[in-house]
Amino acid sequence: MKYLKLLLCLTLFGLLFSNCGNRKSADTSVDQPDDVQSTNTQDADWEYLFDGKTLDGWKKMGGEATFHVEGDMIVGVTAPVSDTSNTFLVTNKFYDNFILEFEVILDAASGKYHNSGVQIRSNSLPDFYNGLVHGYQVEIDLDSTLRSGGIYDEGRRGWVHDLSDNPAAKKAFKPTEWNSFKVIADGPSIKTWVNGVPAADYVDSMTPTGFIGLQVHATDSEEPLKVKWRNIRVKPL
Repeated sequence: MKYLKLLLCLTLFGLLFSNCGNRKSADTSVDQPDDVQSTNTQDADWEYLFDGKTLDGWKKMGGEATFHVEGDMIVGVTAPVSDTSNTFLVTNKFYDNFILEFEVILDAASGKYHNSGVQIRSNSLPDFYNGLVHGYQVEIDLDSTLRSGGIYDEGRRGWVHDLSDNPAAKKAFKPTEWNSFKVIADGPSIKTWVNGVPAADYVDSMTPTGFIGLQVHATDSEEPLKVKWRNIRVKPL
């Protein structure tokens, strides 16, 4: 009888130990928290337009300004005064509905007026002024009119949303610092943000798709001026 009790105790102990081991094994295979999975999925949705090393996926159009890689940045340098054409570095791919994010800083040390922009849904067509780059441009400049984040129709209609009705947005751009821009183009709606501040809210259906482009504007400055971009990414909608 004593041996039967001992055997029963050993059997029960073995079952308890086995269950504990299974429970521990199950605990170690728990899936990642929802927030971690969400972050990984969100990152995968973005396409980075600059690989941090080369200008692969881009091509130059327009004037004689130059573009090169400097660290984690694409740097545009103005051409000599004799070149009166704007210069663009544009994506090989076209984009229609998307969220675009980038950071930019203008060379303000010289005190010279400096102008730039980022083209969206833009084109260069042989039958349109011999390939002139045209389309919506998200303005970036050091002008006293404070229109960075507004929308300029490059090569066509000029200003279509100059932020004149948005005083908060006109104060959002920081001339001597890196500035964060966000653009949402969804159907006929184009919205912009500068450093988190809502800027342009424009509706237009003239051009539904096209390339994304970085602009270096022609200048009257004798010394070269720079525009620097980094963290350029797009998420299709």
